Amino acid sequence: MEPDTIDRHDAQHNGTAAGEQLLQGYQDDHFDAQIDDFMAPNQDYNEEEEERKYFCRKRLAMVKNVVFASLGSSLTYGVYLGLLQMQLILHYDETYREVKYGNLGLEDIDNKMLMGINVTPIVALLYTPVLIRFLGTKWMMFLAIGIYALFVSTNYWERYYTLVPSAVAIGAAIVPLWAAVGNYITRMAQKYYEYVNYKEDHVLEQKKLPKGASHQYVIIFQSIFYFLFNLSFVFAEMPMAFFLNRYLYQSNHTLYDVKRCGTEMKGLIEGLNKTVLMKLPQSISLIVVESVLMAVAFVAMILVLTLCGPAYRPTEEIDLRSIGWGNIFQLPFKHMRDYRLRLLLPFFIYSGFEVLFACTGFALSYGVCSLGLEHLASIIIAYGVSASVFSLLSLSMLWVARSVPLLSGATVQLVLIITLFCWAPSPKKSHTTSLLGVYGVAVLWGLGTALNKTSLATLLGMLYEDKERQDFIFSIYHWWQAIAIFMVYLWSGAHMKVKLSIMLVTLVIAIASYLWMERKLARRDPFRLPRIPKPQHKTKGYRYLEDENSDQSDEEAERQSNPSEPDPDQDPLDTDLYQPADPDVAEGQD
Repeated sequence: MEPDTIDRHDAQHNGTAAGEQLLQGYQDDHFDAQIDDFMAPNQDYNEEEEERKYFCRKRLAMVKNVVFASLGSSLTYGVYLGLLQMQLILHYDETYREVKYGNLGLEDIDNKMLMGINVTPIVALLYTPVLIRFLGTKWMMFLAIGIYALFVSTNYWERYYTLVPSAVAIGAAIVPLWAAVGNYITRMAQKYYEYVNYKEDHVLEQKKLPKGASHQYVIIFQSIFYFLFNLSFVFAEMPMAFFLNRYLYQSNHTLYDVKRCGTEMKGLIEGLNKTVLMKLPQSISLIVVESVLMAVAFVAMILVLTLCGPAYRPTEEIDLRSIGWGNIFQLPFKHMRDYRLRLLLPFFIYSGFEVLFACTGFALSYGVCSLGLEHLASIIIAYGVSASVFSLLSLSMLWVARSVPLLSGATVQLVLIITLFCWAPSPKKSHTTSLLGVYGVAVLWGLGTALNKTSLATLLGMLYEDKERQDFIFSIYHWWQAIAIFMVYLWSGAHMKVKLSIMLVTLVIAIASYLWMERKLARRDPFRLPRIPKPQHKTKGYRYLEDENSDQSDEEAERQSNPSEPDPDQDPLDTDLYQPADPDVAEGQD
């Protein structure tokens, strides 16, 4: 090779190496610039705005939880009532029993089934708080709705060993379900307040909320819940309105031997014809209806499972369970020493009376007796729509005293009870007077029910704001309602005047005792309230690896180390927070 060729080749090689070095250096500088841009603070990022958006999403999640928990409860109760009503009407018909089931004894099965539903809740206070604390509020709701769905499924094969055990299971789930739902709605209101006031110190440090801070949200959320829940009475009548009514005889046949109605009636309907079906529904039609109800119950389960968030943080649920199962068992009974609860007991009992009376006593002895069985669905629908719409009147507690809606509803029903005492509509005569009278009373009774139920649930959420107590309080409330429903079951064969007299006396006592409670609270009389024991954590698991509380703020730790120093956030007149010498009770005797 020539010398000039070798020199030219070396020059080209050296030029290529230099170019590669320049390219590598450029790539390194570009990569470093990208790293610097990535690590540098984002000029467009607004931390305060992102935080505001985050808590806005949290607030929307609370509203979503309330709406879907309400819809799930409404669908569940509607399916239960609708199926039970259709089942009892079919089993009442003599021809249906003989042709479909022969000597199976459906009447006896129905009696035992009703006994299982109404008697089992008597012991519910013994296990309801334990179940709610063990499973958690949301999972208690899910499990109880699943038991209602089980009751629907047993109607595919109507036998003693399917219907009666499922009825007992329903009775066992009634109080835990509605206690968990009441607790859930109240907790959503309190969490909504926390997400609205997320910058407040007591929220950041997870301290107890100031007294009355969440009351407006409790009022709003309970009103939304009962607005949706009372639609369950409408949903319950869909099987009868769209399916069963086409098989029913008209009133001139079903009421042929009925001689008196209303206040002169003994039992439900004396003389009602034993055959109420013109023709028997086909088995395939019944299976289709029951399948639709089963699907609705399954949808209710899915709503609660997937679209309802938890009521408590995981660490809070651990704390609630860690006070000891013996204490959880005893605390509902100890809470009943509080004069506020004792003076509200007559209202709890009357609340159970009036709903069942509207659906059975009034709807049958006044409505069906005078208008015919074909009007039953429309009477209950009128009652349910009224109760749903008028539940929104409880929002007036945002502007007026909390006693106004409750006493207004009680006054309306007091007047109606006195009216029913004097009213005995004529059977088999569906003239305009009876028609307007029955539907007018149904609508006005729905008004009273709406104000009664919504105001009581709201009042409990306002009086007992501690999240550690709410499941006990709602367990007591719904347990007394279940006791009242059991009493209505016992008096089903009594004379109508006896039933109305019991309701009238109970309502007068309830109004008087409630006014006395408000008077004692206005005088700031101390109430007796059990102390909630501190959680006893085991030193194992993912959270409690050390003796110290990992969620405890420095201020709380310092205050525990200096117990003589007063709590600056504590109201000296707040007996909920006062820790007495007696470990079981707070200061003051009623």
